Amino acid sequence: MTRALFTAPGLLALAACNVAPAYVRPAAPVPPALPTGEAYAPRTEAKAGLAWTELVQDVKLRTIIERALANNRDLRAALANVQAARGLYRVQRSARLPTITADAGANFSRQNDQRQNSYSADIGFSAFEIDLFGRVRNLTESALQTYLATQEGARATRISLIAETASAYATLAADQDLLALSRQTQASAERTLALTRSLNAAGLAGKLDVYQAETTVEQAASDVAANVTQVAQDRNAIDLLVGAPVEDALLPGPIDSLIPAIARAPAGLSSAILLQRPDVLRAEHQLMAANADIGASRAALFPTISLTSAIGVASSALSALFTGDAFAWSVSPSARLPIFGGPNRGNLAYSEAQRDLYVAQYEKAVQTAFREVADTLARDGTIDAQQAAQRRLVLASERAFTLAEQRYRSGIDNFLTALSSQRALYAARQSAIATDLALVSNRIALYRAIGADQ
Repeated sequence: MTRALFTAPGLLALAACNVAPAYVRPAAPVPPALPTGEAYAPRTEAKAGLAWTELVQDVKLRTIIERALANNRDLRAALANVQAARGLYRVQRSARLPTITADAGANFSRQNDQRQNSYSADIGFSAFEIDLFGRVRNLTESALQTYLATQEGARATRISLIAETASAYATLAADQDLLALSRQTQASAERTLALTRSLNAAGLAGKLDVYQAETTVEQAASDVAANVTQVAQDRNAIDLLVGAPVEDALLPGPIDSLIPAIARAPAGLSSAILLQRPDVLRAEHQLMAANADIGASRAALFPTISLTSAIGVASSALSALFTGDAFAWSVSPSARLPIFGGPNRGNLAYSEAQRDLYVAQYEKAVQTAFREVADTLARDGTIDAQQAAQRRLVLASERAFTLAEQRYRSGIDNFLTALSSQRALYAARQSAIATDLALVSNRIALYRAIGADQ
């Protein structure tokens, strides 16, 4: 029986054993369909996701994103992690095959005036573990899944980099608009202040009107300074994402010019698309690696059988080294099994706890993905109506300010009415810029939330 066990078929049969638990993907803890309702626009069964080159139509922004993909240090670090994980996987995979070595040597000695020579040459493998219970196989599977998880991590970093670069570009466009608006408002308020001072000097306006006009000028001046700072910080953020300074020729125009240049990414109807997000796939590969680690820990409870063997020639004369009489071989099997103590059962308990941890993290990743997509779809379903209302508000505020200013100049109304109309117009224009930015940013966020960069 023992002899049959160590025959080739017997070893192959034992090597087929695997004590790892069968992997079963956890059920997605989210509804099967993406949400619908008043906040959500009607959707079709179109393929979900969008390539970033289809998302971004603006030529300057495309150039900036391409530079970021080539130079961003976070992405380089993620790719380096992929290469490192691939190397570790190759190291672990090599343990499944014996390491073949070749040795040749000679020994010369003299004893009692007699010279003794010996020559040898052999080839074989040493300490090769016969993987009867799948320990090495499961360690290799764990290394593979870890490598695949780092790949998905790099893909997630790439999608995030594209989205962050596009968002930073849109934010710079909006802040440039706010800076231009604050300067325009400051110039208008200074003209109003000059008029008020003239009326005060002629006795047609009180000193209170002058003071109130000065508050508008100084508020606008403060906003100008803050917006200058914000624009500079926005440019610094883009330079960091790109990994190099971005020239002025690539800076964005007004934020409303980006609206037609950023496409809407289709989300489809089924929540199954979320299972293809890189962060969800990364969590699943980590779970599969933990599952394989349980198999390796279980296999460690069984005997470990190693085999050392060599085949070669040995002779006291170099000329006779490769003759038939010089042939020699050796086989040295060994088995090891812990009887008492040792860390094996503790390692098994740890592996099972890690598996439970990664199950929870996988389910949380799916739930987070569902919420992010649902949130961006809710914003996408209402932002157009908000933008239209905001544009009508700006138009109404412009008309109100024009009329109030005319009535003030004519002496029909007091300055407080004109001042209130001016401030309302300023706030409406600021809100309009913010709404345009929210629209563009939400389209970028939807691309990122779906995570299907084709």
